[in-house]
Amino acid sequence: MSADPKLAALKEVMTGSFSSATQAKMDETYYDIDLHMQPIWEDKGHYLYVEQAVASAPDEPYRQRVYQLERKGKKLLSKVYELPDPAAVVGGHDNPALFADISPDDLVEREGCTVILKQQRDGTYRGSTKKNACKSSLRGASYATSRVTVSGSFINSWDQGFDADGNQVWGATEGGYMFLKE
Repeated sequence: MSADPKLAALKEVMTGSFSSATQAKMDETYYDIDLHMQPIWEDKGHYLYVEQAVASAPDEPYRQRVYQLERKGKKLLSKVYELPDPAAVVGGHDNPALFADISPDDLVEREGCTVILKQQRDGTYRGSTKKNACKSSLRGASYATSRVTVSGSFINSWDQGFDADGNQVWGATEGGYMFLKE
């Protein structure tokens, strides 16, 4: 794997533990969510294990994914993968040994769900999925969108699900979740 300083910088700002507790205290329409992103398989590429859980139930994550960071010209891609057995790696952000028996070949890519990021002049990264390419069946949705801003101190993530007619069926309505780095 060749060293790419742009990918390394993106991985560095994405790595860590984040919380939406401050936002949840200020606006009751947002939940207090913990977000953890931890590098895994560092000898195989730029992979991050991602775990999200309601803060009151940290051992019961509602989302577990692996992100693979790649570069395509000036754009940085965050490909999204599902794990073969998510329950087997709960807490993997604190215990990378849980990934010893899993390889990138075991993952299933969420086609169309790649987030395309571009570094801004202020150093933040901004990006999104392509319009309606990320298929989803969660709560009656036919597709999902993600809009993301990443900096050294926060991640703002706005995930929404829409039905076939373009009506929003899940996700925040007023803006993304503001996760502050802990």
